[in-house]
Amino acid sequence: MLSTQEAEGQQAVVADAPFSSLATRMHQMFPELTCAEIDRLRRFGEVGHWEAGKLLFETGHTGPGMFVMLKGHVKIYQRDGIGREVVIAEHGAGHFLAEVGQLSGRHALVNGMATDAVDALLIPPDKLRALIVAEAELGERIMRALILRRVSLIEKGAGGPILIGNSRDARLVMLQGFLSRNGHPHSVIDERDEDALRLIEQFAAQQEDMPLVICPDGSVLRHPSMPELASCLGLLPDLDNSHVYDVAIVGAGPAGLATAVYAASEGLSVIVLDSRAPGGQAGASSRIENYLGFPTGISGQALAGRAFVQAQKFGAHVAIPVHVKALHCAESPHRLELKCGGQITARAIVIASGAVYRRPALEGLDRFDGRGVYYWASPVEAKLCKRQEIVLVGGGNSAGQAIVYLATHAAKVHVLIRRSGFEATMSRYLIDRIRSLPNVFVHPNSEVGQLETDEIGLASVVLKKPLPDGTKSFDTRHLFLFTGADPNTDWLRTCGVQLDDKGFVLTGASVDGASVCDLATTVEGVYAIGDARAGSTKRVAAAVGEGAAVVAQIHQLLAVSAGEAVALGA
Repeated sequence: MLSTQEAEGQQAVVADAPFSSLATRMHQMFPELTCAEIDRLRRFGEVGHWEAGKLLFETGHTGPGMFVMLKGHVKIYQRDGIGREVVIAEHGAGHFLAEVGQLSGRHALVNGMATDAVDALLIPPDKLRALIVAEAELGERIMRALILRRVSLIEKGAGGPILIGNSRDARLVMLQGFLSRNGHPHSVIDERDEDALRLIEQFAAQQEDMPLVICPDGSVLRHPSMPELASCLGLLPDLDNSHVYDVAIVGAGPAGLATAVYAASEGLSVIVLDSRAPGGQAGASSRIENYLGFPTGISGQALAGRAFVQAQKFGAHVAIPVHVKALHCAESPHRLELKCGGQITARAIVIASGAVYRRPALEGLDRFDGRGVYYWASPVEAKLCKRQEIVLVGGGNSAGQAIVYLATHAAKVHVLIRRSGFEATMSRYLIDRIRSLPNVFVHPNSEVGQLETDEIGLASVVLKKPLPDGTKSFDTRHLFLFTGADPNTDWLRTCGVQLDDKGFVLTGASVDGASVCDLATTVEGVYAIGDARAGSTKRVAAAVGEGAAVVAQIHQLLAVSAGEAVALGA
């Protein structure tokens, strides 16, 4: 069973803490509905019949929604891409069959086969979302069960792809991180394992094909990219180039997800686009302890996971991983050009693309990405450096959260900061926590000068100048860089959105003396929130607040547009 921290880190959808044991929550995971409750659900679906031996849903194929059992029994079992089967449970009348992916009609992660004649109420994804909103108390119980079932599948690796490769391969680390941050079950087999060797031989895979990915439907991907893997798993929704959304949000960090939740809950049609995973930079935070309402703290990924599910609950479309290439705003509605060749059209565009990790000017740094140099600290990276000596560079809150988390895995954590201390850049609770950790060693007024390598990869971090005790370098294979971030706004160069000299988007008081609360940019119908906005407060709570505030401004824009359309029609 996973530890609390590891469980939170591996799931992007979560219920209530703690997560250390699901065994005590079986009554919440598999509640039995009363006849009266089932009658309340009938208006949301249609009754169907399945003979014994028929599949209601199948791993790797689009799930039709939630089944409410009326008669008969259904066997739930896991079947992976190489044909191995494991029975999970059998459910009868009064139970419902689904997990959280069915809120958006994702691929099924398990098989459901009728063991005898079955009658069931099938509630499709759109009606399932309507049910959860309309039936508050019952909807809450159903939602909790759907989330807990996904958590259980993640712990088992059920219904996900099999990744085969070298644990130190940067490409494998990237795919693991993508699946973990998107809350998708998966399993990993080291390429030296007997089972892996057999599969490598079976598929005639060469070294350049690694990592090898076996999808749940049995198809094989050789050295896939994140979009290729996402397509195989059915994570990407069908994008309709002709559809015009009310709001298109670029970025699924706290600001973007907050916008999606508030806009979708108020009846606007919404799509959220992100190139990697929900959460943005905050999603990489191992534990946030000063966010309002979470006195025991919450991981950034867990917080993002809740917001992600909440946005889907209200009907927001989420497309991950999708890269936005450019914004074209010469005409209205505006158009987002995608790197995959498609486009998204919307009446309002919200720039919530956040920031990208800053890369220090170190010779050969690119060679170590995912092979010794990391820009976030998730369970994937923590496992790689377990009981080893590591070096971390950075003095902000993100660095502080990573230090505290990695200290529970690494033998020693050497922290390099250019300043004399953390006081000007880090929250007090983190400073106090770090000082109490016996295996954390902070080295002020220190910087990395160069990286040394050997036949395996990163071997040593050399300092620009020796420490007071004469130390010139640290022998380590793991370097974590938390050296700040730059705005992710290069995709705005084709539009007239005005940026400051550092690339942040100008809004409000920075644009023609408008109100400081105004989140509008220099282009009508385009707004900026979160870390990409000039003058923003780099805090999760501030980003969420801006996400709520921008929806009110979008309503005003759409109301004016609707009024003008009526006037023209008259």
